[in-house]
Amino acid sequence: MRNCIARLVEALLHWLLPAAGRHRLAGAPPAASREDAPTSVRRRAPVRHLPPLRGEDSVLVRPYVLTPEEWQASRERRLQRGRRRALWLAVHGIDAGPRWIHGVEVVG
Repeated sequence: MRNCIARLVEALLHWLLPAAGRHRLAGAPPAASREDAPTSVRRRAPVRHLPPLRGEDSVLVRPYVLTPEEWQASRERRLQRGRRRALWLAVHGIDAGPRWIHGVEVVG
């Protein structure tokens, strides 16, 4: 049973990951000899190393961190959106208003 599994896995690997480079099939044409190779050698382009990025240079570094002023403004916008939603629903006859008005719980 092991041999069957091994052969199956080997066949799958040969199918999914074909060999490249020196490992060629027996029927493949032979590689060009050194005499047939071109005489000019191409030089590789120099690799440019970029300096590391700094957090101050990018706007998208930790966008979830808010300053206290931004956090307060976000909280106020969220509360205002809730009040507007409650008013819109009340206009359409749905009671979803605030549960606390001036520190007193509203029983609905």
